[in-house]
Amino acid sequence: MDLSNDLLDLASAHGVVAEYTNWTGEKVQVAAETVVAALAAMEVDATTPRAAAEALEWHRQAPWRVVLPPCVVTQQGVTSSFCVHTTQGEPVESWLELETGATVRNLRRLDQHGHDLEDRQVIGTSFDLPSDLPLGYHRILARSGDEEGCCTLIVTPDFVGLPERLGAHRAWGFATQLYSVRSTGSWGVGDLADLADLAAWSGAELGAGFVQVNPLHAGEPVAPMEPSPYLPSSRRFFNPLYLRVERVPEAAELPEEDRSRVAALGEGVRRTLGSADTIDRDMSWTAKREALRLVHAAPCSAAREADYRAFRMQEGDRLVDFATWSAIAETHGNDFRSWPSELGDPRSAEVGMFREQRANEVEFHIWLQWALDEQLRLTQAKATGAGMPLGVMHDLAVGVHPGGADVWRSQDTYATSVQVGAPPDAFNQVGQGWSQPPWRPDRLRELGYAPFRDLISTVLRHAGAVRVDHIIGLFRLWWIPVGKPPSAGVYVRYDHEAMIGILALEAHRAGAVVVGEDLGVVETSARNFLRKRGILGTSILWFERDKAGNPLPAESWREYCLASVTTHDLPPTAGFLAGEHVRLRNRLGLLSRPLADEVAAADRERESWLGELRGRGLLPDDADVADTVHALHRYLTLTPARLLSVALADAVADRRTQNQPGTTNEYPNWRVPLSGPDGKPVMLEDVMGSARVSALAEQVLAGLIETEGER
Repeated sequence: MDLSNDLLDLASAHGVVAEYTNWTGEKVQVAAETVVAALAAMEVDATTPRAAAEALEWHRQAPWRVVLPPCVVTQQGVTSSFCVHTTQGEPVESWLELETGATVRNLRRLDQHGHDLEDRQVIGTSFDLPSDLPLGYHRILARSGDEEGCCTLIVTPDFVGLPERLGAHRAWGFATQLYSVRSTGSWGVGDLADLADLAAWSGAELGAGFVQVNPLHAGEPVAPMEPSPYLPSSRRFFNPLYLRVERVPEAAELPEEDRSRVAALGEGVRRTLGSADTIDRDMSWTAKREALRLVHAAPCSAAREADYRAFRMQEGDRLVDFATWSAIAETHGNDFRSWPSELGDPRSAEVGMFREQRANEVEFHIWLQWALDEQLRLTQAKATGAGMPLGVMHDLAVGVHPGGADVWRSQDTYATSVQVGAPPDAFNQVGQGWSQPPWRPDRLRELGYAPFRDLISTVLRHAGAVRVDHIIGLFRLWWIPVGKPPSAGVYVRYDHEAMIGILALEAHRAGAVVVGEDLGVVETSARNFLRKRGILGTSILWFERDKAGNPLPAESWREYCLASVTTHDLPPTAGFLAGEHVRLRNRLGLLSRPLADEVAAADRERESWLGELRGRGLLPDDADVADTVHALHRYLTLTPARLLSVALADAVADRRTQNQPGTTNEYPNWRVPLSGPDGKPVMLEDVMGSARVSALAEQVLAGLIETEGER
């Protein structure tokens, strides 16, 4: 099949980009079959030239068939307009209902123009939107004779930036994969109590301004659990794996027998997993779930019962649906695509019957989210109480598991015949497939972006910042037809004005910072747009180079960014300096050129940066690995970056990477515990008493103080 003009126009109308520039700067033409598959994922038939022509004509006429568009997004302070479509001859009126309950009438009418449909003539009447509308989610209403329309109006801030409580200061914080940071009190997996302790200690004693963690999104309710925090069952809810059982207030009120059982379960997990060199989520959660069921059965005080009811009311049907999915999964498995067909529809009578028959199981999963909400709130309070201006920086994954709770609840919102990924680039030369179905951009708009609004507000509820993984996905995503390799994908565009605007609005309301992970193949216009809206970028030292390929001088780095030496997709710095990332990719068959060439290239890249450090007087000729790690982090303080992230793995001299992109089970991705240079696991108590950790933190803090004094 050829890329005809109609097919190209149809693709463009739905955001499907038939040509793109790859990481080497070459133009790539997408295969027609891939374009057709992407359109099919949005229920657009382009399988024949005639079908493509008819679909294109339908798309062109569609706006004229409705009174109002499904959603209008604008910026505060900017004059914009909207159009009302009505049958010719009837007078038109339109007004606004603000989320406060106030009404705005007498909207200025701009112009009118006609359009012929096959059955009637339609008049489009444009109205002005005042530039001084308050931020928030409002409604536009219109009426003409018997025709009425209503749509969502979203007024967003023009700039997010940094909160006043940070002032003109820069801030640094540890970045860690929470599950890997275990203490003597956790159940084999780092939890929210560990996060609270890490935040309080680093804030009060080391001057940290935040602590950055992996996504804490909900996983599976029963083993086997997906190890990747970036492939959750739901992004809207949280993972009870991170609960500290003993910190749930009702745990203290258990009968002696139940308290003993909870203690024995916890001790059994700690004894088995305490020294293990692999995180075992299944063992930890299986024991923790049994203990939490005992705690759930304990009576609550009247005050806590009232708090629980308020939480249930606030979360509404979304929480009930998530809990129902979790209860069904306990019986039929973690992937709804393998369930009996009658349970695949959340609105079916069979699902309703299951919910009634298993009411206690559903209630248990609702209660778990309440317990999580409480511990998340206390964690953030402990962080800010220790002097952190930001506190916890949460992480928002790109998408969700195709058989998980979010897709089950909103199947028509996802393009389930494709998966999200990334095209080949310098680091992942075969591309990446992430097994996640993307949101359909057309459905999001039809829903007034309600799923996205709800998601962002929840992630920011108990946070001072959020890192948005692959934030370029709010501009465009790489869609790969299921069954095809990552290289056979196509970019599909989203309304980034709307998506980034909503992100900015929710961050403004939460008083939070937004950091966008904008690595990889990124359009310059996208980075400029994010900067203009006050969204921070991400700068990884090893990747920061000028157009000639030389290390980017510190003075030329971005101010509005979160800067770090490394990332979870690379080995900790000690491992990177030793070339672990090249040898690992070679063992896993991920290189597209000979090992010797890759080693030579890695050596040149590393030495260029070490030369930059020596030229700045930061690295003596006889420096060891620890000296080099300190110098690299001190270099970050010379940049204007407002936020500096220090990998906790670097602080303890760990060497193993948490994740190797392009692999699933070939490497123990997301299952590596925090370890020392000898490869032995390190407990949180050891971290907090470590002179090595404190020394690196002191280097960073001293550098920040020094450079702020100079400025």
